[in-house]
Amino acid sequence: MRLHFYAGVLVGPFILIAALTGVLYALTPQLESWVYSDQLRVPATAQQLPLSTQVDAALATSPQGELVAVRPAPEPGATTRVLFAEKGLGESERRAVFVDPGTGRVTGDLVVYGSSGVLPLRTTLDQLHRNLMLGEPGRLYSELAASWLWVVALGGLVLWISRARNSKRIKTHGLIGVWVLAGALFLSATGLTWSAYAGENVAMLRTAVGWSTPTLKMTGDGESHGDHGTTTPTPSAGGHGEIDEVFGAAKGAGLDAKGVEISLPVEAGGAWKVAEIEKGLPSQGDAVAVQGGNVISELRFADFPLGAKLTRWGIDAHMGVLFGWPNQLLLLLIGGGLVALVVLGYRMWWKRRPTSGFGRPTPRGQWRKAPRGALIGLGVGALVAGWFAPLLGISLLAFLLVDVLLGRRQKAAAS
Repeated sequence: MRLHFYAGVLVGPFILIAALTGVLYALTPQLESWVYSDQLRVPATAQQLPLSTQVDAALATSPQGELVAVRPAPEPGATTRVLFAEKGLGESERRAVFVDPGTGRVTGDLVVYGSSGVLPLRTTLDQLHRNLMLGEPGRLYSELAASWLWVVALGGLVLWISRARNSKRIKTHGLIGVWVLAGALFLSATGLTWSAYAGENVAMLRTAVGWSTPTLKMTGDGESHGDHGTTTPTPSAGGHGEIDEVFGAAKGAGLDAKGVEISLPVEAGGAWKVAEIEKGLPSQGDAVAVQGGNVISELRFADFPLGAKLTRWGIDAHMGVLFGWPNQLLLLLIGGGLVALVVLGYRMWWKRRPTSGFGRPTPRGQWRKAPRGALIGLGVGALVAGWFAPLLGISLLAFLLVDVLLGRRQKAAAS
């Protein structure tokens, strides 16, 4: 009860902000398509220019950066994205020049972010959700929220099952918690994969159990590249004249031309990488390396270990892109439920708060009443969880210290 109380009061604001910004991010794809329609949409044409001609049209605008990749138009009426690495951009950011594939007309340019290539509106919401737009220090907020969300959710479930439901406010709070429990646990687990400290332990655990995403062997440059990396490759010393041949070879190898990114070689004469980038179902995560017009290496999503597939699906579902608008609606319901839980929790605390002090400490001696085996299990579990998610461990120690000090102050006042 005390743990749920402290986490609710002190960590609740972080969970509230994460839920609100997460819902906004999940609901923006349609808004983004409308806001940037001038860059994204063009009249559909029966014939399309060669991809190399479209790249030439983008290069004719004299972009400041170096050409690194191309995303062909995924469907009629959509534009091709020609991507440039540009000095001054942030990590995982690239400059995209949008080209009409039917006429070669450049419709504009925008900074895009990450492997999903999200546009500025959603990038802003992503950074707000991830770090409050404060950079690396701001990531502590989202990690704290993800680290405590599962503890608050499971603790609330235990209280809901074990305590008498004699209050309408408590009943409403508990019912909402039960309904969003599975979603809260899912968001907590997947959210930790992006965190600064727990995320390192997640990566280590994935490697240990064989859940790491396989890599595509790039014969010719001596490197392996992940299927969905977001880092910007080193610009090629060569040109882009092979791109039509490379695109044709990738399509011949079975890659879906409706959603791929073609990355230039990292060195002149090296291999090109063509990877499917569509995030929804059915899953498309195949990639090939092409050199001299021939496919020299393949990576098929169907061959991924089950753990790697589950990781991919979990991240995509967390982002709201796995199964379209139903995924967005589900995140809206879960996020709305979390917001309601935090607001109702604060309302209950405000109405029941003592006239002085922060809260009513649990009477002393409760540990001695608990079964020894349960205490040992709880202690071991807390140590493991605190090591795996360091911000959880540090804040848990702080909560225990505060609770002890409040209890001693109350005891001293009573005497």
